[in-house]
Parts: sequence; structure tokens; C-alpha cells
Amino acid sequence: MTEEKKNVDGQATEMEMELDEASIAGDDIAGESEPATDKTSELEKKLEEVENRYFRLQADFDNYRRRVKLDAEAAEKYRSLSLISDILPTLDNFERALNMEIEGDQAKSLMEGMEMVYRGLLDALKKEGLQPIEAVGKPFDPHFHQAVMQVEDDSFDPNSVVEEFQKGYLLKDRVIRHSMVKVNQ
Repeated sequence: MTEEKKNVDGQATEMEMELDEASIAGDDIAGESEPATDKTSELEKKLEEVENRYFRLQADFDNYRRRVKLDAEAAEKYRSLSLISDILPTLDNFERALNMEIEGDQAKSLMEGMEMVYRGLLDALKKEGLQPIEAVGKPFDPHFHQAVMQVEDDSFDPNSVVEEFQKGYLLKDRVIRHSMVKVNQ
């Protein structure tokens, strides 16, 4: 048998296969304009989707980086918050002890020593950014004051703080403890 005819198994010869490939290639060339534009527009859409996804991921990463930076700055700014919160009850006890009436020279010298320790403690806390909240005579502000009582007193303006029961404090610009106050109606 020759190469142009089928072999015994019924398979096409090499020459027939080459002719079939050439005719298939010719069909592709003849009808290539329409499928190519469809494929091009499809690829452009996919490229646009990928670019949009890339830009969204880039924006998300930029937002993440900015949040991490702000969190680190806040952590540094308020690093002493826990320590100061633990020290505030001791500061209150110092103030109560210093407001006691004393008699005798020994008691007065002891009180002077306590005042020195108290001032030293306050100075150290002020260096960290602790500030007392002004309350008595000021207008009531729920952001800084916690009203525990109300009274009617003509010597004070309406809605102003009459008395402070417990001092409030700010750490830099954040309230760490509200002032417990009595408010005029």
C-alpha cells in the first residue's frame, strides 16, 4: 500500500493528516476576524477586572498601613494609662490624708513630708501627661463630669458644678476618670 491510502488499522496516512491540518488552518484564517475581536474584548474585560482588584488591594494595604501607624502612635501616647489608672486611688488617699485637721508639731512635720511626696508624685504624673479636670464652678459637661447629686443653689449658675466628690483626670486628651460632682439644677 502507498502512503496516500489508509493503512490496515484504518488510520489516516501522514499526507492526509497534513492536508487536514492545512484546511483547518485555512478555516481559522478565514473566520479569524470575528472570534479574535470577541476574544480581545474578553481579555480586556479580564485585564480590567484584575487591575481593579489590584487597585482595591493596594488601597486596602494603604489603609491597613495607616491604621497600624495610628495604633502604634496611640499606644505610645497612652503607654502609661494602665500605671496611672492603678495609681489614682493612692492619689485620692493622699488628698484625703492631707485634708485632715492635725494638731501637734510631730503631726505637722509628718504632714509636710506627705505633702512633699504628694507633690513629687503629681509632678511625675504631670510629666506623663496627667491633668486634673476642673469642676467646681464650671458648667456641667457629661464628657468630663459624672453627676451623682443635684441641688438647688441660687449662688451658682444653673447646670453648673457645685461640689466635687472625686477628682477626675485627663491623660493627654483622653478622660481616664470622670469627676464625680454635685450639679445645680
